[in-house]
Amino acid sequence: MARAAAARLITRVVDAQAARGTASVVLTGGRNGNALLAALAESPARDAVDWARLDVWWGDERFLPDGDPERNVTQAAVLLDAVPLDPARVHPMAPSDGPYGSDVDAAAAAYAAELAAAAGPEDHARVPAFDVLMLGVGPDTHVASLFPEHPAVREDVRTVVGVHGSPKPPPLRVSLTLPAIRAAHEVWLLAAGEDKAGAVALALSEPGGLQAPASAARGLTRTLWLLDAAAAAKLSV
Repeated sequence: MARAAAARLITRVVDAQAARGTASVVLTGGRNGNALLAALAESPARDAVDWARLDVWWGDERFLPDGDPERNVTQAAVLLDAVPLDPARVHPMAPSDGPYGSDVDAAAAAYAAELAAAAGPEDHARVPAFDVLMLGVGPDTHVASLFPEHPAVREDVRTVVGVHGSPKPPPLRVSLTLPAIRAAHEVWLLAAGEDKAGAVALALSEPGGLQAPASAARGLTRTLWLLDAAAAAKLSV
């Protein structure tokens, strides 16, 4: 699944750059997201991308010190260190020992401001219209750091929020909200492994975003589920 998704992402980025000169993607962490980044780094087709004209954002981040191995941006080094990205176009979320200290809400507000500054008049939103926004699907159907029934999944105004009391450690996180996610042209949901099969089946039964946040993650022009056979095992055909 990771290799297939990486090949598909390269094609999508190349097409966007051919049409517009630049492209933007939102990365995700976790087991499936990191596998995709490793597959990108290893792909023989990766040089088709003009990495210097790619904006890289994150859907969420663990609010931990800079360099912590649990941070998504730290784990993304498998790709970031392998390709010639423009550092000015790489947009990590602030760490807990960064300019906002331990104030996770200030870190979230700063990322929202950075997104708003990058949005153009053609985007019609307070975030750029990302070409592809990738989300890993958790076993509980969470995406980014939007957990079932959690306050963050209910947010319908702000584009980025500080997450307090996350049911999955660490308790403090920064996350895009559903309004920001739905501003992307394409939203890709990644799930591999039998432990994701129940979440995939539940989310695709459209129970509602509060109960299954993955079911509420939709792109403006396309919503794509990328699954392996194990994750798709409970779907009825």
